[in-house]
Amino acid sequence: MAFEMKLPGIDFNTPVFPSTRYMGSKAVLREFIWNSVRSLEFQTVLDAFSGTGSIAYLFKQKGKRVYANDFLALSYHITNATIENGTEILLPEDIDYILSPRAKHPRFIEENFRGLYFTDEENQLLDRVSANIRDLECEYKRSLALSAITRACLKKRPRGIFTYTGFDRYLDGRNDIKLTLEEHIRRAAQEFYLAVFDNGQANKAFWVDIFDLDAPYADLVYLDPPYVSLRSDNDYSRRYHFIEGLARYWEGLQILNHTTTKKFARLRSPFDSKRTVYDAFARLFKKYEDSIIVVSYSKNCLPTKEEMIELMRSVKKEVRVESFTHRYSFGTHNHKIANEFNLVSEYIFIGI
Repeated sequence: MAFEMKLPGIDFNTPVFPSTRYMGSKAVLREFIWNSVRSLEFQTVLDAFSGTGSIAYLFKQKGKRVYANDFLALSYHITNATIENGTEILLPEDIDYILSPRAKHPRFIEENFRGLYFTDEENQLLDRVSANIRDLECEYKRSLALSAITRACLKKRPRGIFTYTGFDRYLDGRNDIKLTLEEHIRRAAQEFYLAVFDNGQANKAFWVDIFDLDAPYADLVYLDPPYVSLRSDNDYSRRYHFIEGLARYWEGLQILNHTTTKKFARLRSPFDSKRTVYDAFARLFKKYEDSIIVVSYSKNCLPTKEEMIELMRSVKKEVRVESFTHRYSFGTHNHKIANEFNLVSEYIFIGI
């Protein structure tokens, strides 16, 4: 069935991954990463910390069999929708259904997040849409729909983060702020429609801690774990707690009601602490010592460049390093674009 698209200037015959504003997204580094590994011999790839899914999607576009994993539900649904899924799309009637009225549904968002991030009407819409999505029979359509509504919330929210409350702060006149949340959901659904394609491989999405992952062997393992940053915090759950909660409808999450933002208890990782990150890398390298190991990491993080090379050499005979410097800008911090501290050196460590 034809999909009546309304996004101008798009070639609907070419799959396009939705743009992203997430902290730590490697979308801007896609060409650099591909050029760093393209000469290697590999047919299967594990993206162990898939995050936004942009790099897993890159490898899918290159015809590789891709296994994508992340411990966040938000990330899992994106890769389930765009990496594992290759055929299912949200049809116009699916989108109309998830936005349709509903006599009875939970009111968790309306009751717990009133006045924090969205209006009462928008909170009611999210409660209703969440219930309708859970009624979809196809798991890939559920993941597409959840990816769409979380993206819609991100786009509608000024600066795209949930570390502050209220509606008027950081208003900058962007069209994203002017669109209704329903309009954002419809646009996001259309953008994920554009991302679905079949590369002829049996790709798979996972949602587990990396040390618990039991995926098939991969020729190349790409690692982009949370950074232990020397300049800023790397707490994804603090910035994106609302949309991660929305992706799960807060199942299994402990909301910290004493906090202004009603965030949930931090999802801990051994990669986000100076005390545990070195051992975590050592264990991870040992786990995947039979594969080509590729690590994406930033200059201003721990382990340092020299320490990372030493850790990789414990399991690999040859380690080479590629570097790429780019200017980092996040949210509406446009006044900092020329700031030298926004220059970031990214490393790709390749162990063969």
